[in-house]
Amino acid sequence: MSRAGNSPIRWRRMAAFARKEFLHILHDPRSLVILFVLPTIQLIMFGYALNLEIQKVTLAVADLDNTPESRALVEHFRGSRIFTVIQGSVDEKAIHKLFLRRQARATLLIQKGFARTYRSQPVTRVQVVVDATDPNAATLIQNYINEIILQFNREAGAYLPPPFRIAPTIWFNPELKSSYFFVPGLLALLLIMISALLTSITVTREKETGTMEQILVSPVQPLEIIAGKLSPYVLLAFLDAGLILLIGVGIFKVPFVGNPLLLIAYSLLYVITGLSLGLLFSTIAPTQQVAMMMALTATLLPTIMLSGFIFPIPSMPRVLQWISHLIPARYFLPMVRGVMLKGNTADQLIMPTVVLVLMAVLLLALARGKFKTDLEA
Repeated sequence: MSRAGNSPIRWRRMAAFARKEFLHILHDPRSLVILFVLPTIQLIMFGYALNLEIQKVTLAVADLDNTPESRALVEHFRGSRIFTVIQGSVDEKAIHKLFLRRQARATLLIQKGFARTYRSQPVTRVQVVVDATDPNAATLIQNYINEIILQFNREAGAYLPPPFRIAPTIWFNPELKSSYFFVPGLLALLLIMISALLTSITVTREKETGTMEQILVSPVQPLEIIAGKLSPYVLLAFLDAGLILLIGVGIFKVPFVGNPLLLIAYSLLYVITGLSLGLLFSTIAPTQQVAMMMALTATLLPTIMLSGFIFPIPSMPRVLQWISHLIPARYFLPMVRGVMLKGNTADQLIMPTVVLVLMAVLLLALARGKFKTDLEA
């Protein structure tokens, strides 16, 4: 029979495998939990927990001057949404204890004679001490304090404008909301994790249930089995992606300014990469538990730490920057953030697209090769 005559038979065999896999997923509570419950909980939890905006900073204030000017400065901090003002102490040991007991994250000391110096001299000093255990938070707190002091000077008429002014214009996220940055990243994290988890148990499940022997004696080719097994997971992963996007846009108000069809195409490529990775683990691992552990280890922490999801890649050590090239999310993150927030087009995202295509092809080839070896063993 000719190769063309075999095509309908191949399609029927692949469709049969896809139908079998789809029915098994529908009757497997564990797969349904991984597919729908896990990403929903993680998206809501991460979406609210991952927030770089500093709020409710406890500021211990010691006003030794106790004049209208010093009290006005304290009121500026008290009226801020950032700071919660408490009465502090001027003693260095007392400040140290406040920081050790986490009763304050910064202190403000207004020396006696503040009002007199403020009216008569161009420079008046106040002492600010910030707990820098978290250096990024300490920098933000210091900037907030400087901004409030500038506002106080401006309202008191003691503010001298510089010879030129910087008027920054912020694009794509003018309100500097952390959710705009993290929610698209969560789409990348959850898609790769769920895709790899779902397919990591496909072949090992056949081994444990004893159905692998039936596959070994059937006239089915490895490529047909792989295509049949991946097909339902591609559809279900897309349902996951739609659910994540609905939550991100509806609950976290993340804008979507790009082409939805372009994001669908990129998500399909990314999902195939994740499914291929999970399928490769499934052909290697002896049990479902081992396969799931391999999938979690290869997707969760590397995506969080090395993809640019939270930490900028140029700030990492050189070795970790090299390793990050092996993380699929490194290339999908510019796609999803670019399409959703910036409205990027396909010609602007050629490089990450090419790399993801090469990754998907390589992982599929490795999975097919390992599966073919198992069938012939």
